[in-house]
Amino acid sequence: MQDEIPLTPWRRFPLEDSAFIPQDEDKWDFVLVSDFHEVGSEKETKRRKFLDELSKKGFIIKKIEDEKLFHGVRAPKQIFRKYQQLLWNPDNPGSRPDARCDVPETTRIRIVHFILHHTTTPDFEMLRDLMKKKVFEAAFPLHKKEEATDFLKEKWARWRNIFRKQPIEKIRSYFGEKVALYFAWLGWYTCLLGVAAVVGLVTFVAGITIFSSSQVSKEICEATDTLMCPLCDQKCPFWLLSDTCTYAKVTHMIDNEGTVLFAMFMAIWATVFLELWKRQRATVVTNWDLYKWDEEEEELAMELINDSEHKPQQYQHSYFRSTIILLLVLVMIAVIIGIAHGLVIYRVVATAFFTQSDFEFLRDQANTMAVMTGAVLHYITIVIMTKVNRHVALYLCDLEKPRTLSQRENNFTVKIFTFQFFTNFSSLIYIAFFLGRINGHPGNYVRVAGKWRLEECHPSGCITDLFIQMAIIMVLKQTISNVVEYLSPWVTHKLRQKRQHPKRRSMSAEEEEEEEEACRRQWVNNYRLSNVEFLSLFDEFLEMVIQYSFTTIFVAAFPLAPLLAFCNNLLEIRLDAIKMMRLRRRIVPWKANDIGIWLQVLEAIGTLAVIGNGLVIAITSDFIPIQVYKYTYSPCMTENSTAVDCSTGYINHSLSIFRIKDFESHTKIPKMLPGQEITECRYRDYRNADDYSYTVQFWHIFAARLAFLILFEHAALCVKLIAAWYVPDVPKTVKNQFRDRKHNNLYKELSMMEYSTEV
Repeated sequence: MQDEIPLTPWRRFPLEDSAFIPQDEDKWDFVLVSDFHEVGSEKETKRRKFLDELSKKGFIIKKIEDEKLFHGVRAPKQIFRKYQQLLWNPDNPGSRPDARCDVPETTRIRIVHFILHHTTTPDFEMLRDLMKKKVFEAAFPLHKKEEATDFLKEKWARWRNIFRKQPIEKIRSYFGEKVALYFAWLGWYTCLLGVAAVVGLVTFVAGITIFSSSQVSKEICEATDTLMCPLCDQKCPFWLLSDTCTYAKVTHMIDNEGTVLFAMFMAIWATVFLELWKRQRATVVTNWDLYKWDEEEEELAMELINDSEHKPQQYQHSYFRSTIILLLVLVMIAVIIGIAHGLVIYRVVATAFFTQSDFEFLRDQANTMAVMTGAVLHYITIVIMTKVNRHVALYLCDLEKPRTLSQRENNFTVKIFTFQFFTNFSSLIYIAFFLGRINGHPGNYVRVAGKWRLEECHPSGCITDLFIQMAIIMVLKQTISNVVEYLSPWVTHKLRQKRQHPKRRSMSAEEEEEEEEACRRQWVNNYRLSNVEFLSLFDEFLEMVIQYSFTTIFVAAFPLAPLLAFCNNLLEIRLDAIKMMRLRRRIVPWKANDIGIWLQVLEAIGTLAVIGNGLVIAITSDFIPIQVYKYTYSPCMTENSTAVDCSTGYINHSLSIFRIKDFESHTKIPKMLPGQEITECRYRDYRNADDYSYTVQFWHIFAARLAFLILFEHAALCVKLIAAWYVPDVPKTVKNQFRDRKHNNLYKELSMMEYSTEV
């Protein structure tokens, strides 16, 4: 039967897979594009030598002259027959390849791409060398005009299909398994992100309901006689704690008991998401018959097809080279952390600048303005450093000399993610865990260059600063980045359409055959699309993984992060589809049976999310100090009273007293009103009034923070392990399917043996 004839060793493609290519004369596997070079020139000679090598391998080459010089190449049938013969599965008696069947289109393109990029000229130059020397400008497979393509354009690559289920099988049959798995993962991630978005929104709305009812914010709003120490050395007056009433309400809208529960939920969500994805992936690749596909075996087969005398490259490892690369990675990380320190210095200087401004609004909101402008500057550094990180990571990968394409991609993934993680999160880590904790206290401030005081947290806490920073960065990344990501290929495509050169042909249009004219139009239209870079799909994965990091690691400070990510991903799926189908040349359809090393990266992020959220609640949030006060120093404990809120008096308890006479000599103390004498002011800390040493309360809170951190992380990690155990990576249906397949293969083998014995 037809469905029992395999076209590859891992997949008996069903008839509905519209991926077969008949050996028609108007079908071309790849198109090579070059400029018109003078006859006898060096570039023309190199081009001819490369095309001659392809001809020796049986490739059919067709030349068309238009605004550029196009060479269509079509591989001979025997290349694909060799592929089928080399990779048929001997363990399956019914899987022997049939010469009457063609390989799928995605497999054809992948084989031809491999041969093109591994064909060597007599000058020992390959296609990538010729492209660097401008001998060839581009090499790409063609978008086909067929039913499957029209379906993807109309039902997938349109904005109106934003809530429509993705046709993963058709994506696979056109773009290959690697692209299909990316969209399957992105769709699955977005689907489960909707659950996290709803819980985060509920947490945020619950915080809004206590906007004005929190006892802590009420005390701040009513503290009209609590005089606070100046926030800077010049032109900063004493101020009343009640001046920060609105800011305090916003802080406690974010920083409440619901935040702790949401952080725990997100730790569990990250684990469940990955475990469910593993099950989904196992089901998908089993349906594609790729669960046990061996990438290395296929690569070796294609190397032999390209060159029967090829010797496999041996695995190598150099401790010296690895040491050098490790040192260079550490240097790069140090540079990125240094840039984060530069952002800290900017905020310090900006705060001093705003406090000395002639505008009252800037003086009053100096700290907030410094944080907001610092967040914008941080985003700009992310954009710049992303390009720098990419070049450095590629350079380090070249130093490693990876043996295979997948090994190169894995090495590059680890390096670029490490660089991008520090680029995106160094500033956030400083705000979350160091801001306001290393700046000293009145009379003994830590200063930058001996002049500017290190910035302090807002009197209502640091978590709002972290909230502002994350909100600005996520909004900018998901708006500006997406606009640029869409407009860049769109503008390039439109400019290429307008920049049409006079057509150069060897014969008039009237003399051309209809098929050749159609072929010419197809090649030219594909050429005018934007180029597909080697790491284009990698960039999409990296963008989503960084977003996943923002969504999980500091979500305790920004409960709306999952909602922003969910809305962005609904657009991202269609944006990527439109780019691939309408704006970019066709990507090479690589085969894959998982998302590769990205799964390990996501698991590492899940662990970091537990640690990060635990630290945010324990260190950045006021949750622990308030709980310590409630159960140790509040009226409920000292006066055994239940008629009042147990957090009553917390604000006064969390402020220390500073004597005005102890200010540093070069600090300009604000002038008092006539007849007004101020001897002391308050500041946020737990210090004694006589010698400014830490109080007993400080050490109680420190111990409680440490205990909570240990308890939270161990509890979250235990829940993660239980969830990972509870949800099997591979569904039982997949295991049973493999078992039945093995049984059937053995039964067929036994039947053949018995039949041979009887004969």
